[in-house]
Amino acid sequence: MQLVTLGEVLIDMFPAEVGRSLTDVSAFHPKPGGAPANVAVAARRLGAASAFIGKVGDDLFGHYLIDVLAGQGVETRGMRVDAKARTTMAIIALPDEHTAEFVFYRNPGADQRLRPDELDRDLLASTRAFHFGSLSLTGEPIRSATREAVALARQGGALVSYDVNYRPPLWPSPQAAVDAARAMLPHVDVLKVNETELALLAGRESAAPLAEDALEGLATGLLAEGPAVVVVTRGQAGSAYFTAAGGGVVPAFQVRTVDSVGCGDAFIAGLLVRLTATAGWREMLAPEHLHDAVRYASAVGALTATRQGVIPALPTAAEVDGFLRERV
Repeated sequence: MQLVTLGEVLIDMFPAEVGRSLTDVSAFHPKPGGAPANVAVAARRLGAASAFIGKVGDDLFGHYLIDVLAGQGVETRGMRVDAKARTTMAIIALPDEHTAEFVFYRNPGADQRLRPDELDRDLLASTRAFHFGSLSLTGEPIRSATREAVALARQGGALVSYDVNYRPPLWPSPQAAVDAARAMLPHVDVLKVNETELALLAGRESAAPLAEDALEGLATGLLAEGPAVVVVTRGQAGSAYFTAAGGGVVPAFQVRTVDSVGCGDAFIAGLLVRLTATAGWREMLAPEHLHDAVRYASAVGALTATRQGVIPALPTAAEVDGFLRERV
């Protein structure tokens, strides 16, 4: 397996209109989502063998989500069904095409109830890359399951990727989110953050604006805590990557944005697919290889922004290749 992801798969209730707040939207449309599940599907669309580990409720939405992932070619043998909790939902509004508001119905959601003993250990021991996000650290038993999964993947020689994906309503305080994230840094190879998350982890009150020298200073501080690579996504300002041996900046592709939800998931999928195309992924973490991988990831994210939804919007490898050829 090239990539295994773990965490939440849920129903995203997308707004009927862009330009309205949550309380002003006229209607919502259910679509499959959840950041780690999006990453698994995106990787599969890009040609990688992928699997998802997580839990859904024993309800209509839960069985629908299993079918969706399986229908996309994602291996679902690591998914579990819980009869005592509902499948998680996220209600989304888009005040503009670049900004999303979230309310999560998850108290607890089935995704939070994944236990360490329910992990598919064969998947984790044999994968080339393992990816997870911070929603898996918000409570037990999923937090313990995530830590166990990271340990198993590392023992098998996998690249471990972590997306901070900070969602304030799911944490008792910003400091609780910071503490949970920083506890994982010694155990990951690739850390993906946006500017707000980078500032949060570094103890700064505001992320805007971050000059490039400040960006480098904050990222370098995180590198010292364990990751081999820190990747910072900056929306229309592009993305930057940092390693102990150097880094670089990749400009954003200019596209007509319909909505930006899930673009970060598409980005990290593209990056991981490129980094683990061969078993020698450690060599790919050198700055000279990272630039091309981040540029490819940026193209995957940009194409996702041109369509509504996340899983329905994720591009194929052929679409990404064609997009990049047009921009040589």
